[in-house]
Amino acid sequence: MAGSDVLVSSSWFLVAALIAFVMAPRVEQIQPGLGGWKYVVGVVFAIVLYLAVLLHEASHAVAARHYGFEVHSITLHFLGGVTAIEGEARNPRQEFWIAVVGPITSLAVGGAALALWFVTPEGLLLLTVQGLAGANILIGLLNLVPGLPLDGGRVLKAGVWKLTGRVDTGVVAAGWGGRVTALAVLVWPFVQESVTDIETTLLDMVLAFVIAMFLWTGASQAIAAARIRTRLGEVVARDLARRTLAVPDDLPLAEAIRRARDAQAGSIVTVSSDGRPLGVVDEAALRAMPEDRRPWVAVSAVTRTLEAGLRLPVTITGSELLHAIRRTPASEYLLVEPDGSVYGVLATADVERAVRAG
Repeated sequence: MAGSDVLVSSSWFLVAALIAFVMAPRVEQIQPGLGGWKYVVGVVFAIVLYLAVLLHEASHAVAARHYGFEVHSITLHFLGGVTAIEGEARNPRQEFWIAVVGPITSLAVGGAALALWFVTPEGLLLLTVQGLAGANILIGLLNLVPGLPLDGGRVLKAGVWKLTGRVDTGVVAAGWGGRVTALAVLVWPFVQESVTDIETTLLDMVLAFVIAMFLWTGASQAIAAARIRTRLGEVVARDLARRTLAVPDDLPLAEAIRRARDAQAGSIVTVSSDGRPLGVVDEAALRAMPEDRRPWVAVSAVTRTLEAGLRLPVTITGSELLHAIRRTPASEYLLVEPDGSVYGVLATADVERAVRAG
C-alpha cells in the first residue's frame, strides 16, 4: 500500500481475539442466537478497524515519499502500526507534515463514519459504523498527544526544533512528553471510576500497563538517541584517525603486521604498484586469522576492498559521519584529503568510544 510492503505482526491476532471477546456480549445483545459466530463478527470488526489503521500509516508513507524519503514497509501490530521510513526529516516542516497527516487521516475516517451513523439502519452494521467512528476519533486525538513515540510527539519535536534550531532539543522535549504521557496512562485505571463512573477491570489495568511501557520505552529510546547524536556532533574524524601503513596487497600478512608495529601504525592499507589504495585491513578478520597461518597468506586475505562508502573525507563530522556509517557499515574507513591523498584510517570502535566518553 502507498508503494510499500504491508506486514502483519503475530501480535495482531492477539488483539483480534481480544476485540472479538470484548464485543461478543454487545453482538449477542443486538443479534441474539448467533452462537460462536458472534466472535467472528468481532474478528471482522478488528479487520475493518485495522484497515483504517493502515490508512493512517499509509498517509505517513505518502507524505514521506512526497519529501523524497524511501519507505520500506508498513507493519500492523498490537498497538496499531508503524511505517519504516529511511532517513530523518531535514527540517521542521517535513517533520510536522509527515507526522500530522496520520492523526488527520484517522479523524477524517472517524468523521466519515460519524456521518454514516445517522443513516445506517439498526443492527450489526450500525455497531460497526459506531465502533469505527469512536475508535478512529480516539486514535486521531490520542496520536496528537505531545509525546514520543506518538505522532503528536513528532509534532512537538518539529515545533521545538523550529523555535530553537536544534533537532535534538526537540527530540528530548517530545521524549519527556512521552514519559509524562506514559505515567498518566499508568495512573488512569486508578482514577477511571471516579471520573467516568465506569468500573475498572483487570483488563483495563493490563492494557494500561502495556501501553504505558510501550510509550515509556519509545520515549526513553528517543531521548537516549538524541543525547548520543549531540555527543556525536562533537566527534571529528580527523581527530580520531589512526596512523596508517601502506603495504602491497600481496605482502605476507605476518610481515605487514611486523612493519606496522615497527612504524607504530594503528592500521594497514593495501596499495597497488602505483600507490593507489585498494583496501583496508579488517581488524576482526585479522584477529580471526591463526598466527601460524599469517606468514603464508597475503595481507589481502584480511582486507576489505575499498568500495565507495569506505572512503570518507577527513573533514567529516557529527551527523554526516553517523549517516555514512549507517549507509555502509564497516569496522574501518579510509580517510582521504580533498586532493585524494590518504590521511589515515577511522575505526568504528574509536568513534563509539569517543561518543561514550563524551
